[in-house]
Amino acid sequence: MKNKMFHYTDGGLKNVWLQNGFEVRKTPYGKGVAIHDVDGLTKAICLALTNKSSSLTGVEFRYVRSGGMLLSQAGLASMMGVDVQTVARWEKHGRLPKWADKLIRVLFIAHVDGDQAISSVMARISAVERLIHQNILVREVRNKGWRSDLVDVDKAIS
Repeated sequence: MKNKMFHYTDGGLKNVWLQNGFEVRKTPYGKGVAIHDVDGLTKAICLALTNKSSSLTGVEFRYVRSGGMLLSQAGLASMMGVDVQTVARWEKHGRLPKWADKLIRVLFIAHVDGDQAISSVMARISAVERLIHQNILVREVRNKGWRSDLVDVDKAIS
């Protein structure tokens, strides 16, 4: 039996097809697709995008930012020296300046290659964003009074 290719549309991408590395499974809700090594797949897609000769589309730019670099719009805006609305506009309308197209490619390649300076800046930005989005979780401990912890928003609710 010949394997069919799978149209991979994660993050709004329209031009990615998987030749293998996936399994189609039956689920109680219909067909489901299990992707092998999603992190490796994301890296491979981002490398292909950063190596393509034409300009990145807004969707591709967003994929490299969010999937490849794990940065928020605000985080990338900070690295590029623009405001968050500028990054949002580039992603929504797909019209980004050449310098932004080239810079995100350089930043991603440096990140993948383990460039310490780039990785350090990205880690600091991510840490600051996590701190901004923390909640204070307070609980009463029997015979010890109140205790508090800073927790990520999603952990505080669960």
